[in-house]
Amino acid sequence: MTTTTTGAATSVSNSATPSNIMTTAQYKQNQQQAALSGDNGAMGQSAFLTLFTTQLKSQDPLNPMDNTAFVAQLAQFSQLEATTKMSTSMDGLVKSLSSSQISGAANMIGKKIGITDGKAIFDGTNPVTGTVSLPSDVDSVTLKVYSSTGTLVRTGQIGAQKQGDFPFTWDGLDDAGNTTASGTYRIEATTNTFGTTATAPVSTLATVRSVTTDATTGDMKLELNDGSNVSMSTVTRIGS
Repeated sequence: MTTTTTGAATSVSNSATPSNIMTTAQYKQNQQQAALSGDNGAMGQSAFLTLFTTQLKSQDPLNPMDNTAFVAQLAQFSQLEATTKMSTSMDGLVKSLSSSQISGAANMIGKKIGITDGKAIFDGTNPVTGTVSLPSDVDSVTLKVYSSTGTLVRTGQIGAQKQGDFPFTWDGLDDAGNTTASGTYRIEATTNTFGTTATAPVSTLATVRSVTTDATTGDMKLELNDGSNVSMSTVTRIGS
C-alpha cells in the first residue's frame, strides 16, 4: 500500500510497487539491506547516504523528523568515518615502525647481549664473561657454575668487593681443570658480609643469532646461540 501527498490532502491507493514515498515496512527493510550490502556488510559513505536519503523519503510528511536529529546523524557518521581513517593511518604507521625496528634489530645479529638469572652459554672454546651486581660492600663472593642438569661444575672464591657491578670470567673449566662440554650453564653468586650470606644477581653475555617478530604481540625476539629467545625490551646491555 502506498501513500501519496499533494498539497495538504492525503490519499491512499492500492499499488503493488511503491512510488516516490515508501511506506511498506518490507520495502524499507529491503532498501536498507541494499544500502548495507557490499564490503562484507560494512557501511561506507555511499551506503550511508543511500540509507539517509531513504530515511528522508520514508518519513511521515505530517510528522517529519526534527532537523536536529538529521544533523546529529550526519555528525555521528562524519566522526565515525574520521575515526576509521585515523585507525587505518595508525595501522600503517605501526607496520612502518615495526619494519624499522626489525631493520635496526638486525644490526644486533652477531653481537653479545646481557642476559639475567645467571644463564651462561658456553660454546666449548671461548670463556664466559659476566657481572655480579652488589647492593652494598661485601667481604667475599662465591661463584658456582652448575650444568643444565644441576650438577656443580666449578666453584670460585673472590675477595672483598665494593658496591656496584664487578666483572668475572669463567674459562669453561671444571674444578678438575677439564674443559666442560658446550651448552647452557647457570652461574650463582653468594655474598658474605660479617658472617651473613646472601645471593646476588648475575648477568652474562650471549651471542644473538637471529631476530624475529611475534605475529600476535609485535614484540621483537632475539634468538641466542643456544636456540633460546629473549625479548628485546629486556636487553639492558650490549657487548661486542
